Amino acid sequence: MVLDVFLGLVLSCLLLLSLWRQSSQRRKLPPGPTPLPVIGNILQVDLKNISKSLRDLSKVYGPVFTLYLGRKPAVVLHGYEAVKEALIDHGEEFAGRGSFPVFERFKKGLGIAFSNGRNWKETRRFSLMTLRNFGMGKRSIEDRVQEEARCLVEELRKTNESF
Repeated sequence: MVLDVFLGLVLSCLLLLSLWRQSSQRRKLPPGPTPLPVIGNILQVDLKNISKSLRDLSKVYGPVFTLYLGRKPAVVLHGYEAVKEALIDHGEEFAGRGSFPVFERFKKGLGIAFSNGRNWKETRRFSLMTLRNFGMGKRSIEDRVQEEARCLVEELRKTNESF
């Protein structure tokens, strides 16, 4: 009997602690529906028609709102104007990328595909500069490739005629 009461008290305290932590984190995010402690807002979103669910939520909470997918918050931008304002007017704030814990362990934050933050920007800048030095995006290399392709096609036609 005492063990049941103690176990119930511990579980209640853990639930209250989880709710308190979520509410303190939510103060920094846009408004949205209240999430359930472990599963978030999954039950409030129709998984067969997600676009309709997001449209309905945007009517209630505005074009920018927060959904919890499990315990992770996701900020939803609904509509052209909200996406344009976020990506063009506030592009630097939205330039970050999500983290993948599995790949962080193997790559240690290096590389282009799964890195994030300053390291990602520096690696991307270096990669693009190097590729441009090798001719990517320059018209002259495209002309050379097309000329080589024409010559190859002519040679193939000559060999086909000889059979």
